[in-house]
Amino acid sequence: MASPSNKGKDIAEESPSQSQPQQPHSPPPNPPALSRYESQKKRDWNTFCQYLRNQQPPVHVSQCGSNHILDFLQYLDQFGKTKVHAHGCVFFGQVEPAGQCSCPLKQAWGSLDALIGRLRAAYEENGGLPERNPFAGGGIRVFLREVRDSQAKARGVPYKKRKKKKKRNPMRSEHDVEDGTTGTSSSNLQS
Repeated sequence: MASPSNKGKDIAEESPSQSQPQQPHSPPPNPPALSRYESQKKRDWNTFCQYLRNQQPPVHVSQCGSNHILDFLQYLDQFGKTKVHAHGCVFFGQVEPAGQCSCPLKQAWGSLDALIGRLRAAYEENGGLPERNPFAGGGIRVFLREVRDSQAKARGVPYKKRKKKKKRNPMRSEHDVEDGTTGTSSSNLQS
C-alpha cells in the first residue's frame, strides 16, 4: 500500500492504459415540457392533495370521498372572481348590474367544471381505479349542476347547452357548394 505522501505520485505515474478515461458528465435529458393542460392538472392535483393533508385529521387520497371534494370546491370560493348575486340583492337576475353590491365573489361554474375534469383524470393517472373515482360521483355532478343553475339565475342569463355543430357532408363537391345545389345522397332526393 502506498504511503500518504506518495499517494498523488502513484496516481500520476499510472499509464494511460491503466487509468480510466474521463468522459464529460452529460446531464440527464430534460423531460419534455408539459402542455398547459398537463401543468394545470398537476398543479390542481397537488393543491387538492395539500388540502387533504391540511384537514384535521389528515385524509389520504384513497380515503377521499365526495364530501371532501365538495368541501374543497366550497373552500375555493374564497379565491373566486365571479360576483354571484344573492336572492335578496337588488341586482339579482340582472345581466348588467347598474351598481355595486356586497354579494360574494365565487368560483365560476365553468372553472369548477374544468377543475373537476382535470382532477378526475389526475386521480386515475395517480393510481386510482376508474370505478372508485370520487370526482366522477353523482353528488359532484349534482353540485356542479346546482352551481351552474344558481349562477345563471343570479346573472339573469339561463344556461343553454350548446348544440354540436353538424359535420359537413363529405359527399358534397366544391361544384355543389358554388352553385348551391347538393349532391345526390338519398336524403336529398324527393320522393
